[in-house]
Amino acid sequence: MELKNLITFIHVAELCSFTKAAERLGFSQSTVSFQIRQLEEELNLRLFDRINHTVVLTAKGREVLNYAHQINKLTQALKSNIQDPKNISGYVRLATADSLCTSLLSSNFDGFRKQYPGISLKIETAGTEEIFQLLNQNQVDAVLTLDNHIYNTDYVIVREKKVQTHFVAAANHPLCRKSNLSIQELIAQPFILTEKGTSYRRMMEERLAEISLAVHPVLEIGSTELICTLVSQGIGISFLPDYVTEKAVSSGSLSHLPVEDFEIDVWKQLLYHYDKWVSPQMESVLNYCIEKEF
Repeated sequence: MELKNLITFIHVAELCSFTKAAERLGFSQSTVSFQIRQLEEELNLRLFDRINHTVVLTAKGREVLNYAHQINKLTQALKSNIQDPKNISGYVRLATADSLCTSLLSSNFDGFRKQYPGISLKIETAGTEEIFQLLNQNQVDAVLTLDNHIYNTDYVIVREKKVQTHFVAAANHPLCRKSNLSIQELIAQPFILTEKGTSYRRMMEERLAEISLAVHPVLEIGSTELICTLVSQGIGISFLPDYVTEKAVSSGSLSHLPVEDFEIDVWKQLLYHYDKWVSPQMESVLNYCIEKEF
């Protein structure tokens, strides 16, 4: 049985497409079709149902996929274990929320590069739904999320931590002098928020919708660092995770606003797919993420 045929089969199964698998592997579509047909003939079973240009695993195909992942893991482990552990090298793909990039890379990434000069790291920033699409299609090796708590037996949770969130305003804002604020009073203020769909903004808006309220920002922007700067200047208020505002709150330029009965649980989680083999280079990146984020 050809290992290359099994690898092609894994890609077709993950991407649900012969065309996309061919693009990923750098093959022609006819080559991919031939390899799958060759594997089906060797196993004497149909791996995929092909209906209206869609590709879906058969029941037996799902069984074969499990074995194919195991064989691929063992093959990669063999290649890795015969290499010099002092010279870890390879390509690692990580998907994460945009707001986590600053804390992940702003300090000591140079130290990681010096320790592992052979590792190339590619970071994809996206929303949670897209992050898991990338993970399920093996387009990234691991994900660092900031959203609702996620538990699924398809994923291995490497590390997780609950993240506190608060409404924030400039330290001299009139609202900071109040001991308690109602959410109705708060949403009358001008808001500066991250883009619509960002995990913690989405969770805030869903919580507001439960009580038939909504917030209409005067500015939406991706940079949480810039949001902190603008809020500290008194231009508006915002809703952000504490790790984003920690320095500004400590320095006295921003303050948390005491809002009654409005708590949102946000979780930071580092995960990879259960079927993924953790290579030495991937393990090094996972350990770096743990050190920086947890």
